Amino acid sequence: MACPVQLLCRALRTLGLVLFYYVFSIGITFYNKWLMKDFHFPLFMTLVHLAMIFCLSSLTRCAMHCWTGKPRVLMGWKIYLTKVAPTALATTLDIGLSNWSFLFITISLYTMTKSSAVLFILFFSLIFKLEEPNPFLIIVVLLISGGLFMFTFESTQFNLEGFIMVLLASFIGGIRWTLTQVLMQKAELGLQNPVDTMYHLQPLMFIGLLPLFLYNEGLSLSTSVKLFRVRDIFPLLHSLFTLSVGGVLAFGLGFSEFLLVSRTSSLTLSIAGIFKEVCTLLLAASLMGDKMSLLNWLGFVICLSGISLHVALKAYYSKGERKGTTLRQLPSKDNPDLELPLLRSGEQGDHDNSDEDAEEQEILH
Repeated sequence: MACPVQLLCRALRTLGLVLFYYVFSIGITFYNKWLMKDFHFPLFMTLVHLAMIFCLSSLTRCAMHCWTGKPRVLMGWKIYLTKVAPTALATTLDIGLSNWSFLFITISLYTMTKSSAVLFILFFSLIFKLEEPNPFLIIVVLLISGGLFMFTFESTQFNLEGFIMVLLASFIGGIRWTLTQVLMQKAELGLQNPVDTMYHLQPLMFIGLLPLFLYNEGLSLSTSVKLFRVRDIFPLLHSLFTLSVGGVLAFGLGFSEFLLVSRTSSLTLSIAGIFKEVCTLLLAASLMGDKMSLLNWLGFVICLSGISLHVALKAYYSKGERKGTTLRQLPSKDNPDLELPLLRSGEQGDHDNSDEDAEEQEILH
């Protein structure tokens, strides 16, 4: 049984991962919305972000190889196209549609609609048997989603086109994070490290988004005075600099997301993301002057109640699991390749502490 010091360290580590994720997620949301006011090419922006993430992850892999002396994982084409491609396609559609929607909707409406992703993640997690059916879990999701809807009710400007884009991105996001959890927690693939996961995902994501970009933005971008028809070097440098800053934020967001989901689960990431979205709404209200009614604040209280219930349930079930088995696997009678050692609440049993600490040191390096 873990001592109080170990439990405190694990709690602080989890809190640190969540806050790390919050900084980049909230930052890139406001940054992309600000950038879209003058730069109306969201798909091109996403392609630049993907290219920068690939370059930064490649440099990070090289630095990790030099530091540890261990070669990084490289996947064969067959495994790469069959195992990684579905996750990459879902990820690029989620990100592309989300960025595209900023041309039509406000941050508040985007945040409210994007919160529905937790419902789709729960649905696909149950299908893939990454989460056990639990009526209390459904109550938590309903409380959080209903509270967040009340929190933003009548405080946003509705746009049907942007709303459909975000709702579709939320649905695809449910598939994305469920597949990501499966991908990262399959030990035989060797993608437990977030940097290795991003390195392998970005090329397929770039290729998958490129046709959509060429169809929607190729011609208009080629005639834009901000890039290809620029008349002065300073506007060009300004555009490249702002896109690069967004790329760095996107790399930090991807790393923090993958690190959090590899240590916990896709559903835990979504629950943490709900509170992040509440913080985003509060910042949007204070920075942009949105008016909040009594119904909005009541929704805020309901949302926090759902989060508190989730935390209490996690603590209760984690206590029970530490007394029993500490490893859960996907059904593998017909397909042994689906075996999946899941991390419950980001932790395994005490007999795995040495391996977990070694892996953590590798990630920190």
